[in-house]
Amino acid sequence: MVKFIGEYTVKVDDKGRLIFPSSFKTMLAAGGDSRFVVKRHLFTNCLEMYTYEEWSRESEQVKSRLNFFNREHDAFWREYMRDRAEVEPDEKLGRISIPKRLLDEIGVDREVVFAGNDHKIEIWAKEKYIAGKMDGNDFTQFAEKILG
Repeated sequence: MVKFIGEYTVKVDDKGRLIFPSSFKTMLAAGGDSRFVVKRHLFTNCLEMYTYEEWSRESEQVKSRLNFFNREHDAFWREYMRDRAEVEPDEKLGRISIPKRLLDEIGVDREVVFAGNDHKIEIWAKEKYIAGKMDGNDFTQFAEKILG
């Protein structure tokens, strides 16, 4: 399993393409599958980017908990699968094209932050990423509450 670490700010070009951080690219297995699935984060105003393998694992786990003869489960799955995109970095230049509608949904103007988050990469509008940083005391209290 690939683990993504680090934060990288990149500019969006006039055609809506982004330069995929080279350090993330090297974390992928050489010659392996370089496809990703991008989706809107469920709780925050950013996108999540999973390797295709990780996305398959996660979606199978969710699907295994559903009964498709149940209307609510069926409606949940449909919404869960909505607004997904399969993307792949260009081998030559490392550019990646994320659909404009997804970038617009999270308020991207000119710069994004690719933030490694272990098994996935979060993609943020730069301003929102900076504004969302947790205060040190708040983080300490959060850690004590969750980790005891």
